[in-house]
Amino acid sequence: MSLLQATEVAKRYGGLAALSDVDLSVGEGEFVAVIGPNGAGKSTLLNVLTGLVLPDGGRVLLDGWDMTRAATHKRVRGGLGRTFQHGRPFARLSVLENVMTGAAIQSGRSELDLRERAMAVLDQMGLAADAQAPIESLSYGHRRMVEMCRALACEPRVLLLDEPAAGLNSAEVDQLVDRLTELRGKHRIAIVLIEHNMGMVMRLAERIMVLNFGCKIAEGTPSEIQSDPAVLSAYLGEGYRHAGV
Repeated sequence: MSLLQATEVAKRYGGLAALSDVDLSVGEGEFVAVIGPNGAGKSTLLNVLTGLVLPDGGRVLLDGWDMTRAATHKRVRGGLGRTFQHGRPFARLSVLENVMTGAAIQSGRSELDLRERAMAVLDQMGLAADAQAPIESLSYGHRRMVEMCRALACEPRVLLLDEPAAGLNSAEVDQLVDRLTELRGKHRIAIVLIEHNMGMVMRLAERIMVLNFGCKIAEGTPSEIQSDPAVLSAYLGEGYRHAGV
C-alpha cells in the first residue's frame, strides 16, 4: 500500500485549472520527483498535499488516513514534512533554535528533548558546527539546508521538497544529493522532490511524474522520462535526448 496517495486531485482558480485529476502515489522509502515547466501545477500539488490549499476534488491519504481536509499541523504530526521554494527561516534565531521550532510540532517534549532532537538532525546534515550561529550569518546554501533540518526535526515519514537546489552552486548541489541519498538509505524516509535541476533529479529519483498545464502527461523511470516524446516536447526539449545529464 502507498504511504502517501493522492487520487484525482483537482484545483481551479476561477477559469484556470491548476490541477486536473492528478494521481500520485509514494511508497515507504521511495524517491519520487515531480517535474514540469513553470505554471504546470507542481507547487499547487504540494500545497494540496500539505493542506495550504484545499482541493476542489479528489482525496489525499497518508498511510490510509484521509487527510484531504485536515489542518496542516495535523498532517505534520501525522508524518508529513515540507520545505518551501523560498526559505522561511526565523531571522532573529540561531541555527539550533530554528531547527528546534520544527521539533516542537510534536507536542509534549521538554526543551532538552527539543535541543537533543535538533542537534541530532544538524549533526546528520553536517551543520552541527553552526548550531549557535545566527541564521543570517550562514550562506544561502546553508540556510536552505537549515530549512531542511527544520522539516526533518518533525520526524516525517514523507518529506516534500520544493526546489531545494534553487540558488545553490554545483558543490552545494552535490552535498545536497549526498544528504538526501543518506536519508533515504538510512531512515527509509519517502521523498517527493520538485526540482528544475534535471541532473539532480536523474541522479536521485526512482520514479518521475511530469505535469503540464495541471495535467499528468507522463510517469516512469528516469530513462523512460528522458526518451518520452511528450516530455521532450513539453519540457525537456529535443536536444535533451542526446545532451546527457
